[in-house]
Amino acid sequence: GVHTLEILKCLNSRGNNDGLDVDPIESAKTKERLNRLGYGDDILTVKLENFANIDKVAEQVGLFDFVLADLGVSSMQIDNPERGFSYKFDGPLDLRLDPQKGVPASERLREMSRDEIAGMLIENADEPYAEEIAKAISIQQKKKPIRTTTDLREVIETALSFLPKAEPKAAVKKSSQRSFQALGIDVNSAYEVLESFLERLPDILAPGGSVAILTCPSGEARLVKQSLQRF
Repeated sequence: GVHTLEILKCLNSRGNNDGLDVDPIESAKTKERLNRLGYGDDILTVKLENFANIDKVAEQVGLFDFVLADLGVSSMQIDNPERGFSYKFDGPLDLRLDPQKGVPASERLREMSRDEIAGMLIENADEPYAEEIAKAISIQQKKKPIRTTTDLREVIETALSFLPKAEPKAAVKKSSQRSFQALGIDVNSAYEVLESFLERLPDILAPGGSVAILTCPSGEARLVKQSLQRF
């Protein structure tokens, strides 16, 4: 809600901010927090909606003067061990933005072959040790299924044990970050959702309207740059 709060301040009680998010947990918390700050339903509308469906929202409320798409996860999601977004906290390996839909990352890993896991790590996070990590995951799954964030981090440590003694700690940290990122993109179909949003973008902006897109993973940044070049 940090960006939303700044936009609401700029509106200065004129117009309306439509906030879209698929996370039912954090959406409710954010709405309550902003309501307490004085931003009620007269200026703020929080919709439990995927931004890939922004065209449906535009049909209801009209064309948008400004669109801000923040593609990253929030600190509230990362810091909640029950959501499974971070290798730093022990919890279920979930990573779903909407815990009520789709399958958790632990189940997704069980569905994928070694080659599919390696491909996912490369495509979604440019992971340099994708083959080694995919191999270690496949071996571990045959012994005991990977169910928690700690399970996955320990498998990554095992996969990178071949590195010189001075390197493993930093390498495990970076590969864990990239692997969790890749899994999060996969279980939430992030690229497909982003592509749908970008396709609809030209038709939902009012004349003179503008858009800002905040990206983090390199794959998302590439999609955004390629799409905006076509407009």
